[in-house]
Amino acid sequence: MNRKKISLVLVFFLAFFLVGCTQKASNPKVDNWEKYQQQESITIGFDNTFVPMGFEEKNGQYVGFDIDLAQAVSEKLGFKVQFQPIDWDMKETELQNGTIDAIWNGYSATDERREKVAFTIPYMENQQVLVSKKSQNIQSVSDMTGKVLGAQAGSSGYIDFEARPELLKNIVKDQKANQYQSFNEALIDLQNDRIDALLIDRVYANYYLETEGILDQYEIIPAGFESESFAVGVRPADKTLLANLNKAFEELYQEGKFQEISKKWFGEDVATNQIKGKEN
Repeated sequence: MNRKKISLVLVFFLAFFLVGCTQKASNPKVDNWEKYQQQESITIGFDNTFVPMGFEEKNGQYVGFDIDLAQAVSEKLGFKVQFQPIDWDMKETELQNGTIDAIWNGYSATDERREKVAFTIPYMENQQVLVSKKSQNIQSVSDMTGKVLGAQAGSSGYIDFEARPELLKNIVKDQKANQYQSFNEALIDLQNDRIDALLIDRVYANYYLETEGILDQYEIIPAGFESESFAVGVRPADKTLLANLNKAFEELYQEGKFQEISKKWFGEDVATNQIKGKEN
């Protein structure tokens, strides 16, 4: 066999090998637990700009509370985690298409989302807030009358904004919110006075403003919506994965690992009563 033929054989072999090693999309209509066990991994979709829950550092490393928690849970399950940055506005579509196996990144368990997604027990509480410069003198929701509002596209805050127009939407300028693909983009516009206030998760607002050393320059007020619960979202058919995630959460809390991760990122125990085993 000459070198040209040998080269062609090697090319075909390499192509076959790479295709065989590529992780296939999960079937959204069945319980994929055996598949996860065979490949020894699950793919988690997340917004890689959502500090401090899950974000990408300048060196390309993924860090955050949810990143650490997911890795601790995956060790319990005997899997590795493949973190997949996604367009947050397309997260449920990615899940239903089988390109990711879970949505895990400060993901609020809302009634609207429950129509498409099965949620674990909530592991952390959150609240939607309005963030504005103190110079804007916005100290209550009513002060947003005629003001320009920003929000992340597809976020639970934006969903609340549309679902409860009487609380905020009806009074802001043009009765709409400027939508952004990430909170980072929105905060840049807020800092440069392109919007007057930003509807955002409290956990993100506190962490970002404090890390940037500008917390004292901003007002953070409740937006008036009900508090939310962060949970992991999976496909309804993945019942075994859902049950094992819940079990892992409870075991991590009993062992003290959950509290260790929580105090690393927030300085306190942020676990819900469900995680603590005090409420079903």
